[in-house]
This record gives sequence, structure tokens and C-alpha cells, in this order.
Amino acid sequence: MHIALIYLAKFFNVLLFISNEHGEKKDTLLSVEPGLMIWTVVIFIILLLILKKYAWGPLLKSLGDREQGIKDSVEKAENLKLEAEKILDEHKKLLASADEEARKQLNASKQLAEKLRQELMAKANEDANKVITRAKAEIEREKIAALNELKDEIASLAVGAAEKILDENLDAGKQKKIIDAFINQIPKN
Repeated sequence: MHIALIYLAKFFNVLLFISNEHGEKKDTLLSVEPGLMIWTVVIFIILLLILKKYAWGPLLKSLGDREQGIKDSVEKAENLKLEAEKILDEHKKLLASADEEARKQLNASKQLAEKLRQELMAKANEDANKVITRAKAEIEREKIAALNELKDEIASLAVGAAEKILDENLDAGKQKKIIDAFINQIPKN
């Protein structure tokens, strides 16, 4: 307010300097009338006071509120950004932990699968050895039985051949024919 009065005084001095010095009254744009000037200054000061109270006050208050709202929004955005970064870091740590756990599980599964494969191979080899042992034993029994049967067959053949030879007291050629005929009667198995 004080500054406004100083400027108003300077303006008044300029107008007095421009005014007509001869006392002639001319209505020009730059002619100075002291009464009009005083009323203009009074109205201007009243207008400034009214504007300060009703316009600038609320205007400055709303600008201050808006500035505070923007500051709050920026601060809130920064807080949210920091919180989002913290959450992102936590998620990265959890993801790394889950990845490590998955690798451990995969390695454990591979080891278990390898162990099961070795156990199955050992069991299969053991079962195969048992089957081979049983088969060898069975073959050996069959071989012994076949040899015994063959001995019995040979013995009965020899007895049969001897019987025929004794029944027919024949010469060596006939005996040879009889033995050959008897051998041909034996099954080829």
C-alpha cells in the first residue's frame, strides 16, 4: 500500500509537469484537473482494497491450496514409487528364492530318479540271474533226464538187437542188415 502511494505521487508530479502553464483551459488528454485526479486516486485505492480483500485473498489462497495439493501429490507419488521399488525388490528376491528352490527340487528329483533307475537295474539283473540260474538248472535236469532216457533206450535197443541176433543165428551180413533196420526204426529225435 505504501508503494502504491509513492507511485501515485510520482504520477501526480508528472501530470503537473505536463499541465498547461499559462492558465488557459484546454481540454486535452494530458490536461490535469486536480479534483478529477484526487477522485481517480481515491477510487483506485478503494478498488485495490476491495480487490485485495475479495479477489486476491481468495485467489492467493486457492493458488496456495493448489500448490500444496501439487506438493502433496508429488510427495505421495514419490512415496508410492519408493514403495513400488521395495515391492519389486521383494518380488525379485522371492522369484530368485523360488528359482533356487525349483533347482534344488529338480536336482533332488534327478538324484531320486537315478537312484530308482540303479535299483531297478540291479533288481532286473538279479531277476535275470535268477531266471538264468533256474534255466541252467532246468536244462541240466532235462539233460540228465534225456541222457538217462537215452541210456535206457540204448540199453533196450541193445537188448532188442541182441535178442534178434540170438533168435536168428545168421551170418554177419544178415546181422548187419537186421541192426541197420532196427536203427532205422529208432526215432530221429
